[in-house]
Amino acid sequence: MLLSELEERGRQFKLALRAGVPILLLIALVLYAIFLKNNSIDLIIENSLLIAGIVFISIYFIYFLLIVDSQESLLDNETQGFNQSAFKSMLETSKSKTISLIIINNLSSINENYGSIEANKLLHSTIHRLNQVLEEAGLEKALIGRRYGAEFLVAIEERKEDLKETLEKFIKENHTINSIDIDYKFSIITYTNEELEKTIMHLKDEMATSKKHHPDEKGKDEIKDISNISKIESAIVTSLKKNKLTFTFRPLLNTKTNKVNIYEISVKLNSDKFGDILPKTYLPVINRIGLGMDYDFAIITHLIDLLPLLDKSISFTFNISPFSLRNREFQNRFFDYLDQSGIDASRLIIELYERKAHHDLSNYFQTLNYMRTKGIRIAIDNFGSSNASMEYMKHFRFDMVQFDRSFVTKLEDKITYEMLHSLIEMSKNLNIKTVAKWVDKDIQKSKLTDLGIDYVQGFGIGKPILEKELIERYN
Repeated sequence: MLLSELEERGRQFKLALRAGVPILLLIALVLYAIFLKNNSIDLIIENSLLIAGIVFISIYFIYFLLIVDSQESLLDNETQGFNQSAFKSMLETSKSKTISLIIINNLSSINENYGSIEANKLLHSTIHRLNQVLEEAGLEKALIGRRYGAEFLVAIEERKEDLKETLEKFIKENHTINSIDIDYKFSIITYTNEELEKTIMHLKDEMATSKKHHPDEKGKDEIKDISNISKIESAIVTSLKKNKLTFTFRPLLNTKTNKVNIYEISVKLNSDKFGDILPKTYLPVINRIGLGMDYDFAIITHLIDLLPLLDKSISFTFNISPFSLRNREFQNRFFDYLDQSGIDASRLIIELYERKAHHDLSNYFQTLNYMRTKGIRIAIDNFGSSNASMEYMKHFRFDMVQFDRSFVTKLEDKITYEMLHSLIEMSKNLNIKTVAKWVDKDIQKSKLTDLGIDYVQGFGIGKPILEKELIERYN
């Protein structure tokens, strides 16, 4: 149990005594004065009014103390650690020598992709696991409080080195909680009994200059309640729950065979009231309220059900959220459905597109390799658009790379042309298939074919088709 919970239990017990003892004494005195000094009980008007007054005063007094209790609570509602005010008071009376600030650096991203309910559960689990690790290290009297958002404060009576080692162990063992990947950063300083806010400023300065921890995302965390969603957002939720997805299939032409054997998938939500809703509109909504994995699973199951209706040479390449990919429960549902279908898993090509390199690359690549052991192919989309894609390429051999649009639209630029040529040659040497999208002109197709690209896609190759036409073409 957290020290904060023990302190809160003691405070509530004292409050109960403050409420109960005076009331019991008052009732005892009144009963003695009215009844015990007389041989018979006479409920006259005066006595009845007095008893009623005692009851009213007792109830009002208890209600007043309940209000006081809620205002004076030591606990943070979500985590059950000390709230900031209580942490400050406890710190002033403690013998703490060391204080640390711990931040869940990707809470904003977690909030967007899992929803506020799961984010709050994560904060609760984090502080309790932290307490457990501190207790195992012999730091039972550690003060743990939540400042706000994903900022936690820890104060101990022991040395700075003891806490540093313990926090590093905590981060190593808890980089994933509730199947959610977490990016931590922390700083530690010696506490000098100065004001808490000044101490926090020093901690943040220490964190900013540290070379061991890097911010993952900037910006103010924002948790929005589902009750505040607008009409179009309500329509999005309804359409997803009814599985009203509209699939479009963009052909990828194999330049060696001059045939289409891969289709890239794009998805829209269909609403009775608003018609087709684009991903840029609905994805932030479903991620914010925690339906992102339901959406990804709906896409996967639909494609798996569709593949048996088509020629066995046809494959699909599609994008799902990296948050879903890293979730063990989602993986189990995915593979159970895939095994039951009996289709060749290599007909599924998952596209990765991340602007920033994942903070735990080793664990992420284990996930991708696990996908590959099931036969699923892995592609990286918009390759060359950010440093993240190059970082991924260093550590993981993809089955396919899809080059960023800028390479195709700027083929006449000599530097761009030579860069693309080098990337294609590198991919060939690594036995990785290459894809160029946004090919709208014959001259682009010709140049890309000369460069040795494996697949081209765009309006110059073929227009997107709907599911009905796809089935008619290949069934």
